[in-house]
Amino acid sequence: MKLTILEPKPVTAKIIAVLVATIVSYVLNREWSFRTRGGRERRHEAALFFLVSGIGLVLSSAPLWISRYVFRLETPDVSRATQEIADFMSAQIIGTLIAMVFRFWALRKWVFPDEKSQSGSVRLAPTPDSTDEAA
Repeated sequence: MKLTILEPKPVTAKIIAVLVATIVSYVLNREWSFRTRGGRERRHEAALFFLVSGIGLVLSSAPLWISRYVFRLETPDVSRATQEIADFMSAQIIGTLIAMVFRFWALRKWVFPDEKSQSGSVRLAPTPDSTDEAA
């Protein structure tokens, strides 16, 4: 998309691409990756998923924004080849890696938690057995 409709707006192109991918990602994560986890209402789960993904969107776009507007790695300040390499490295490599690690961790912790670990965290006091009562 960056080299077509939104060529002069690489950050906007990145954000649109991530939003489309996020919608598909929710469906695939719910039905495939985390199908045995969860236990929340779908609306609550979806809201948490999109909140985590929104944070991931910021994390994935930040390196491209820094590359373009802080380091000024854009034409005419640098060659077209340098600009494209910097865009690829910052958006596709660094941004995607940071967002992927964050999303995986956050989805497992908050969106699709393991029901067993949630129920195991609340412990009831053991009931005294019959030998304790006799003493």
